[in-house]
Amino acid sequence: MSDVDCLPYREAHFFSDLICDYLDQHENLKELYSRFPYKAGFREQIREKATFPQSSRDVLVATLHQQYQRLNDPWVGISEVKKNIDALADPNTFTVTTGHQLNIFTGPLYFIYKIVTTIKLSQQLKEWFPQYHFVPVYWMATEDHDFEEINHIKHYGGRLVWDRESNGAVGDLDPSGLKAAIDELAEHLGPGTNATYLIDLFRRSYERHSTLADATLYLAHELFGERGLVIINADNPQLKKQAIPLFKNDLLEHISLQNTAMSSAVLGKDYFEQVLVREINLFYLDRNFRERIEKKEDKWYLLNTATSFSREELLKELESQPEKFSPNVVLRPMYQEVLLPNLAYIGGGGELAYWLQLKQAFQANNIVFPLLVLRNSALIVNNKQAEKAEKLGFSPGDFFKPLHEIQKDYVQQHAPVDPELEPYEKKLQSIFNELEEIAHLTDKSMLGAVNAQRQKQLNGLEKLRKKLIRAEKRRKADEMERIERLFYELFPNGSLQERHDNFAVYYKEYGPAFMEKLFESFRPLDFCFSIVKMD
Repeated sequence: MSDVDCLPYREAHFFSDLICDYLDQHENLKELYSRFPYKAGFREQIREKATFPQSSRDVLVATLHQQYQRLNDPWVGISEVKKNIDALADPNTFTVTTGHQLNIFTGPLYFIYKIVTTIKLSQQLKEWFPQYHFVPVYWMATEDHDFEEINHIKHYGGRLVWDRESNGAVGDLDPSGLKAAIDELAEHLGPGTNATYLIDLFRRSYERHSTLADATLYLAHELFGERGLVIINADNPQLKKQAIPLFKNDLLEHISLQNTAMSSAVLGKDYFEQVLVREINLFYLDRNFRERIEKKEDKWYLLNTATSFSREELLKELESQPEKFSPNVVLRPMYQEVLLPNLAYIGGGGELAYWLQLKQAFQANNIVFPLLVLRNSALIVNNKQAEKAEKLGFSPGDFFKPLHEIQKDYVQQHAPVDPELEPYEKKLQSIFNELEEIAHLTDKSMLGAVNAQRQKQLNGLEKLRKKLIRAEKRRKADEMERIERLFYELFPNGSLQERHDNFAVYYKEYGPAFMEKLFESFRPLDFCFSIVKMD
């Protein structure tokens, strides 16, 4: 195989019909997005987003400076980041954004893939439109409160967990308690230059910062700062002030609920509704809790508390403390586009699916809907794995099928006779077609008996087919075992590497060359699954 092969997403068999149809630009989905991410689409998006207010740019730049100043050794070695933050004040600068939770140790591999895709797309846009500047942005989901989703990683077939109680926004958690998890990870990774670098990086990130948000900012910056990645924590009073009109519309007018009915109906007809759009899509955020806001009659209540607000009290709270209001999965995309001069959002299939539900809500709030780009995906294959596949007569791309189908393919290719028995089925069908003609000419009442016998013989042939395949699998038990072992090497637990493995396993093995290979391999607008061979 070449160093990088590319597989259409539909052939990868891990992506929904919705996402594959979006990439194929099916007509039934075109009303759910504004433009497709081709060069012409980006040109139009730049023109539309040029109306982004200068005042919002100024607030954004000032806030980012404040956030980076909280890091250890602020601005040391991050000239590219500082340059990009300062450039955001310029009307000719736009962003390309991805978002992700604050998973410990970066979580699954696809976190890395998201950011690499975002940086690469920014570079592609600069080549296309050199008169503009494009800044890659990682939006930290600091306000999420689902700790169970971020408190673990999988590696070497095991699971490493940050064991603690958690309430409220995860970004406020004290990460110093991760010391035991770092020690455990160090034991698993073992000695070596790359492993030592990673463990030192994790210690600096989690043991020297007082919140998980700042620790994650530091970690992501250390990995990608030299490439200009700007990281934003939108849980901020000054940034939330920019979104007061958006939040007010949701609290009082329920605009999101009213304006997602069409898209929900379209998705529900051919696919499935992606997220539940509520009457109110805001939480109330305070220290150690994040509770949903609900309206009953003429009052607004915080779920699971005794707290309530009148309309006047609610609006006063929103104006004086906007940081207390936290958008859910429906409102967060609109909040993002209010804050950033953004052209495109890079996300996984599940993320893009719910973005496709929101275009009308964007329009009702007078917010520009961004271009949607599916992040790059990759299967990492080492030399030994590539050789194993070749000896079996396969390429790594052949392993994107269910295991039983791969084994069946091998049997069909190497059996002394075709176990599918296709020629015999054709002969049977031909014989019974002739018998049908005879029945027509003699006694049509015999047709039922002929067709019943046809089905009986075909059923018998199917049983024989299955027995032959099972017999061939037994005869080739060694090959079946080798295929199974390789399959689970490439697809741990039958899942994609990127949804299962942590990047530390690959960085320990390959070091900086692993990241360099991803940057070389990913092409965000080719819309195919990369199979990347690592030496």
